[in-house]
Amino acid sequence: MSTASAPSDPSLAAAPAVSNLRLISRLLRLAWRYRADSLKVLGLQLLLLTLGLSGLSLTGLGIDYIRYTLASRGQLAETVPPPHTSFGVGLPTDWSAMHVVLLLAGGILGFALLRAFLNFTYTIAVNRLVQQKLVVDLRGEIYEKLQRLSFRFFDANTTGSIITRVTGDVQSVRMFVDQVLIQIIIMGVSLTIYIAYMLSLSPALTLACLATTPIIWILSTVFSRHIQPRYAESRLLIDKLIQHFAESIQGMQVIKAFGREAHDRAAFEAKNQRVYDQQRGIFWRVSLFSPTIGFLTRVNIMILLGYGGWLVAQGQLPLGTGLVVFAGLLEQFSGQINQVANIVNSAQQSLIGARRVFEILDAPIEVTSSASAPRRPRFTGRVQFENMGFAYDGIDPVLRDIDLDVPAGSCVAILGSTGAGKSVLMSLIPRFFDPTSGRILIDGTDLRNLHLEDVRRNIGIVFQESFLFSNTVAANISFGHPEATRAQVEHAARIAAAHDFISALPQGYDTVLGESGNTLSGGQRQRLAIARAVLLEPPILLLDDPTAAIDSETEHEIFAALDRAMAGRTTFLVAHRLSTLRRANQIIVMEAGRIVQRGTHAELLRTPGAYRRVARLQLVDAAGLEDDLPDDETGGTA
Repeated sequence: MSTASAPSDPSLAAAPAVSNLRLISRLLRLAWRYRADSLKVLGLQLLLLTLGLSGLSLTGLGIDYIRYTLASRGQLAETVPPPHTSFGVGLPTDWSAMHVVLLLAGGILGFALLRAFLNFTYTIAVNRLVQQKLVVDLRGEIYEKLQRLSFRFFDANTTGSIITRVTGDVQSVRMFVDQVLIQIIIMGVSLTIYIAYMLSLSPALTLACLATTPIIWILSTVFSRHIQPRYAESRLLIDKLIQHFAESIQGMQVIKAFGREAHDRAAFEAKNQRVYDQQRGIFWRVSLFSPTIGFLTRVNIMILLGYGGWLVAQGQLPLGTGLVVFAGLLEQFSGQINQVANIVNSAQQSLIGARRVFEILDAPIEVTSSASAPRRPRFTGRVQFENMGFAYDGIDPVLRDIDLDVPAGSCVAILGSTGAGKSVLMSLIPRFFDPTSGRILIDGTDLRNLHLEDVRRNIGIVFQESFLFSNTVAANISFGHPEATRAQVEHAARIAAAHDFISALPQGYDTVLGESGNTLSGGQRQRLAIARAVLLEPPILLLDDPTAAIDSETEHEIFAALDRAMAGRTTFLVAHRLSTLRRANQIIVMEAGRIVQRGTHAELLRTPGAYRRVARLQLVDAAGLEDDLPDDETGGTA
């Protein structure tokens, strides 16, 4: 039941743009789901910050203590005041100088070892948060949403685009949490503490050393606005590259058959080169931005050495607990500022990726079960179409004025040229789409008032193009009924005339099929699809030209079995062969989305029109029955 003609109304690319502010707000709400782990990560980072500052303070204290000791022994020409200690904690006065220095060195080493352990714990905690929880949960949420979207969505969006959103773009959302959100909070807390500490040492030196900071923020804002559109373009180019790759793999037989390997390779290389050129442009811009920020932070160090050195020489700032500690704080401050480039770059990538992920999560679910729908595990199978019409875009009708009453247990065959609306009509019965006018009823109840799962479990479907999974033969047949016994699976296979060829496979029913069942012939794949539908024992059976890829002898075998399978079931059968059509209780002929003829095989043969023209084409040359057919006054072909 192909729906390839659907236009791209629900296309993700056509979705309205969402502002960065709304995206950030939504990402923050997403991160809030994992607040316990996020708080753990932030707590560990604060401990690391505290230990780093403590180690730095001990280093400055040690320098001042050594200078004070040397000065008190007359080994320095200058007078050095006693070292300043914090929080009222003094150094032991009855210890030797060597023991005090060893105590300070031991403290520094202890803080370093503790920091190393906490860094390991921090890395594990971040990985657990963003990889094992957020990414897994988000992928599952997207996949669950994809399962509930209508065929219209998949007709409108390429496989490559959907795959990159589920894989790469989810990683971009992860990037927002661990490389943007957490880093911004860490940066904010760290810079606040660093600035406060530096101000406590020397307000004037602090203001002088941080003079370039406003320039850094201005450059970051400009860079952010400049780089985001380029990341958006990069994602679209990657979508096209992956789509081309997927289509080439799927269509390799066609490519080789027409000798188009060189052309296809050149097309892939052109798309690959476009991705490379576009990403190289991003790389050069990022590479220019990062050193610029780094240079501005180095200017701060130059100011520190000049002005800070002068303050030490004037006795206004201690060397160890003053200048050395200040230098360490400024180095840490500069390191955090240098992260601005990475954070801005990550933020732009994550916003583009998040926008694409949320477009899937926000895509409208067009077909849903009514909240008040009663559960009906088994239908009798009467199907009615009442003045039903359908349009993909809600404006240009594909089907119109469809009125049809199919009693339970009867068979309706549908005949029509390509584009007449046969497959669309079939797709509406299991609610792959909903009518845009009129209604469809099963057992007298509007489909929209029935539970969607009940509707689909009561309908067996054989699509025009059979898709099989990379699994065993038995698993493919029992896909819709996984609880089926092996005996039930084999019975369904016999009905579909598939048992003999399955038994000849290397492992029989346990043979694992290749991708899409490509190790089987078209007829064999179709028979497995028929077995899959028959196994459900559904009251309603939809067969979309099930013998199109099957030879005449196999067709006879299949329909001899299907005659038994269709007995007592409401069957809709799209077909073009008279041998198939004449099995139906009623035949409808469709043209341009309308039913133009209806009746039995015998009735339609006596009526001038499309059906009799098809019969003439199939029977005259094949069996010489021209004299047995009434004249067709209308002429032409169906």
